[in-house]
Amino acid sequence: MTGKTPMPRALPALALLLVPVFSLAVAGCATLPPAPLAPAPAKAVDAARFYSGVWREVARRPESLTDGCVAGATEYTVIDETHVKVLDTCRVGTPAGALKDIGGTGTILDPGTNAKLHVGYRVFGIFTVGRDYWILDHGDDWFISTDPTFTRLYLYTRPDKDTPELRERLAARAKALGYDVSKLEYPAQP
Repeated sequence: MTGKTPMPRALPALALLLVPVFSLAVAGCATLPPAPLAPAPAKAVDAARFYSGVWREVARRPESLTDGCVAGATEYTVIDETHVKVLDTCRVGTPAGALKDIGGTGTILDPGTNAKLHVGYRVFGIFTVGRDYWILDHGDDWFISTDPTFTRLYLYTRPDKDTPELRERLAARAKALGYDVSKLEYPAQP
């Protein structure tokens, strides 16, 4: 006996199993985010005017987070030159249904242009989930938003400006920007 504690036989096998897992984890940290697929925002946003008040979500691409949601809206409040308070709300099932909401702080990623926003949503008050939104195009009373990968799409109007004609124009503009608008859903509004 040499005075050394013998190495358990399972340790070398465990080490061999962990090498691929560790390699994948390190490789995952080294990868870059996917290149944006969405077109660049068409024009600058006046942050003080745009990121204030309520906007009504009149159309969106379906996703699990919004299943059953109708009467969606986003309320923005400017905090400072590069930060915005964001509160997303909807009603469950009908415009009179239970309120569902999630909020967080948005950071303007392109100060001066103000069309790219990263929102850190607080989930259960414990952790933060981040989403990036690009304002692809906008007018005084409407905007078209997507994520950089062009997976999500949202059409918004000011609450008192929502009309079927404006929705059609927004869908046509989103189509011209390259989005498949056949996937849009138009949830019930109040």
